[in-house]
Formats: sequence, structure tokens, C-alpha cells
Amino acid sequence: MKLSPRDAAGYFARPDKDRTGLLIYGADAMRIALKRQEVVAALVGPQGEEEMRLTRLSAGDVRKDPALLSDAIKAVGFFPGPRVVLVEDTNETHIKAILPALEDWRDGDAQVVITAGQLKPTSKLRKFFEDHKNAYAAAIYDNPPTRAEIEAELARAGLTNLGQEALRDLSTLALAIDPGDFRQTLEKLALYKHGDPSAVTPEDVAACAPATTEADIDEMLDIVADAKTGDIGPLMLRLKAQGVQPVSLCIGMMRHFRTLYAVAAHPGGAGEGIGRVRPPIFGPRRDKVLRQAQSWGAERLQQALTLVTETDLSLRSAGQTAPTMAQVERALIRLAMMARR
Repeated sequence: MKLSPRDAAGYFARPDKDRTGLLIYGADAMRIALKRQEVVAALVGPQGEEEMRLTRLSAGDVRKDPALLSDAIKAVGFFPGPRVVLVEDTNETHIKAILPALEDWRDGDAQVVITAGQLKPTSKLRKFFEDHKNAYAAAIYDNPPTRAEIEAELARAGLTNLGQEALRDLSTLALAIDPGDFRQTLEKLALYKHGDPSAVTPEDVAACAPATTEADIDEMLDIVADAKTGDIGPLMLRLKAQGVQPVSLCIGMMRHFRTLYAVAAHPGGAGEGIGRVRPPIFGPRRDKVLRQAQSWGAERLQQALTLVTETDLSLRSAGQTAPTMAQVERALIRLAMMARR
């Protein structure tokens, strides 16, 4: 039987322990791994692996020796409770070794959980599970997490005391990073707030969110947008020492001022525009970008984008002879001066 995406979330949390099996397939290996981990834990419980009620097999090993799967399904454990046989990394080449063992399944046998990559509608493995009366097939898509999935992750991490702004930022973060990174961020946040009864704040979220590799460039862009001309030189020396290339700074300028322009020029106003930016902006940086966009205004931001475009073209010009980093530094200073008008 097919599990719809809406029904799958509930089933993974509370699976039926009397089913023949479950097929989880999709293009994103991380999403598949997280769902597999969730459903197996729900089936065998926290002590299942220690009590040897979970058997892990690779599809490659099953293809070499099909009896491995049959024996694991029929085996009788020493400990009471549901048993699960997990078969990972399955594809069409493993079907002949897997299907006979599934067809021989009887009540009391271990439930079989199979993970696979993307499967075509014509896949024999997929059709077997979709047509089976006592088994499920669940496709995992690369869609952003739903509100229910985000709340489930928060509950799993033990994060219940959240302010509205922190919840908004975590929801935004869930759309911007991989599910595995999001789960790790929540675990880190739970440890960060351990023993602290106060509500989670946007600052707490920002402190635990994955760090960007462009933090120093972003710092420079904030200095420019805030018209802090005197801070440009010292930070430029640091960026040079780190080996930051002029073109990287130019790309960063273009990205930042395009974002500011998109916020400032939104028909519904900057407050609505900040929520439409992609990739999304969260935490204290959200307020900073909103303030910068409102301070500059759409007209001056258009002028800033013209200056950045001219600098970019100059850097790419075959006939230019001036030092490229000096050109970028000059553009940064001109932008900072423009912000003071």
C-alpha cells in the first residue's frame, strides 16, 4: 500500500508492528536515513538493538547470499518484543534476492524495513510494496519540512519553551539547511539551554545555528552598509591575510545589496519583503538587514548596485592594470560614503 506524504509522518512515529514490511525510498539519502532511524526506533524501542531484535543487512550482502535475509526474518530472538530486519542501499539489481524472502513472510516473522534511492514507478520492488496488502511504500521527497514535522523535531529535542520570534527563526532555518543539520542544531540548542529555564530567544538560535564560511565577508558588508568607513581598512588587511580574493568580495557585495534592494523595493513594504527573501534570513541578522534596507531605500540601493556592477566588470576586464584588491577596497569606501548621504 502507498503511504501519502501526509500519512507517512504519522506512521513513522507510530508504525504498525504487525506489518510485513516498509519500503522507504527517495533521492535524498539524509532524509531517508532520518526516517529509517525514526521508524526503526519506534518499532523495536530504545533497547531493541542491545536486545538483538534489530538485524542490519546491506542489500549487496543479501544479493550474494539470499539466505541471509530469509534466516534473519525467521530467526527467533532471546528477548521478547518486535523484531526488525533492516536492508539498506537497495536498488533494482537486488530484487531477485529480496522478493522471495518477503513472499515467504508469515505472522510472527520479523518486520522488514528496506531503504532505497529514487525508484521509478515501474520498479518491481516499489510495485511489490505498493500492491501488498500488509506492507507499505513511502516516498520521501525533497520538500521543505511542514509545521508538524518541525514541531515534532522540537519535541524530540526537548525544546518546549520557545518565544514566538525564536520559533519563527527555527522554522526559517529548517527551510534553509538539510534535515540532518537541522536536527543537530536542535540538539546543540537543547544542550545550550540545559539548566536555563528562560525561553529560547533569537540570539540563542543564532548562537547554535551552523556558522557560515563567509562570516568575515559578511562582517565587511555590514560595516559598509552601516557607513562605518573607518573600520574598512583594518578588516581589509585581515581578509587579505586570510587569502580572500577580490572577486569573492565583489560577489558578496552584489549578493548583499541585491538582498537589501529586494527587501526595500517590495510592494508590500520592507517588513513583508524580509519574509520573502531566499535563502531566508533569521535571527538578529534579520533585524539588521531590515534596518539597513529601510535606511538605504530602494533608490540609493539601485545606485549601489550600479557601482558594484561597474567594479565587477572592471575586475573582469582584460585590459585593467590597477591592483584588483585596491579596486574593491575603493568601491567599498565609496559605498560606505554613499550610505551617509
